[in-house]
Amino acid sequence: MREGRARRLAPVVAVLLVAALAAISLGTGMLVARHFQADARATSRLYSGVFEGLSSSGPGAEGAALLKLGEQVRALGLPLVVTDATGRVTEAANLPGALRVVSLDAPEIRAFAARLDRTNRPIRDTLLGTTVHYGPLPAQRQLTALAALQALTLFVMVAVAVFAYRNAMAAQRDRLWVAMAREAAHQMGTPLTSLEGWIERVRSSPEPPANLADHLAADAERLERVAQRFERIGNPARREPIGLGALADRVAGYFRPRLPRHANRVELRVDAAGAGPTVVGDPVLLEWALEALIKNAIDALQGRSGTITLRVAAAAGRGEVRVIDDGPGVPREIRRTLFDPGITTKRGGWGIGLALARRVIQDTHLGELSLEPGEEGTTFLIRMPLADRTG
Repeated sequence: MREGRARRLAPVVAVLLVAALAAISLGTGMLVARHFQADARATSRLYSGVFEGLSSSGPGAEGAALLKLGEQVRALGLPLVVTDATGRVTEAANLPGALRVVSLDAPEIRAFAARLDRTNRPIRDTLLGTTVHYGPLPAQRQLTALAALQALTLFVMVAVAVFAYRNAMAAQRDRLWVAMAREAAHQMGTPLTSLEGWIERVRSSPEPPANLADHLAADAERLERVAQRFERIGNPARREPIGLGALADRVAGYFRPRLPRHANRVELRVDAAGAGPTVVGDPVLLEWALEALIKNAIDALQGRSGTITLRVAAAAGRGEVRVIDDGPGVPREIRRTLFDPGITTKRGGWGIGLALARRVIQDTHLGELSLEPGEEGTTFLIRMPLADRTG
């Protein structure tokens, strides 16, 4: 219930986070603009004061210009402490709040001047014997606030990214669970449909077929193996010797009686020299992967006649199984993403079969599953280390 409520609120939270990010970005931009505008005005006033002092020619004009320049410096909010040759404080301006109420002789003022010297080197007048201790402009505090706003902006951006990622992962898990449920139903559908067909045949015929028990046993075994496959998910894979030729024969033997024989006939062939080559792996999972490729080939024929060939061989220390069909082939635009979950060319498909097959072959058995290039038909290649090469 909480999870469902969180998902319903997800769009609102996303909008609020984006709005907060926009507001912080706007505030940062306004702060920067105001700082540079104030800095430009103050610089202009200082330059004008200096120019006025240099260009004045009347008696006492330089002194008046200097006093005016000092007033402008004070107006900028620059903390100033002036001491004489003995170190006595003679003047101060723009002191912090706690120091404004104390006398110039207070030791706190001299301590504040020492702190200013650690930030900026004091200015000494050797003729008058005075020293000017000054601190940073108030704009520095604004820049500190700007840095804090930028940090907050980054934090909100990361929060938006994490929120979006978690929601995307939750949606992907939902799609995966639905796809797994569809895959389970799809796998069970074949033996169940077959069982229904045999039951109907028994009802319509006074004498059951001689091989009825074998077919029913095969369908029952199939249902059991489907259940075993889903039990294996998340558990360590078994390590048993498996003959790829025998595996192809077993899978093809189950599919053949259930393929169309009259209209749009589909033929399933096995091209293997005996039961080998032998690899090490989990027979239930490898059978699952091979069946997924065969089902993909059957679907690729799109309800028309065709041939599917399972070609088993060994090369360069690896066992190989090729699943070849003479269907229309894989469209170029999805070849690179063909094994990604959700990629399918079937109407109403979930695109989970090939993704599961690749995970079984590559992640569980350290093999390779690839689509071989070709202009006609489709060829999937399974390559796995031979049993004597697996170590």
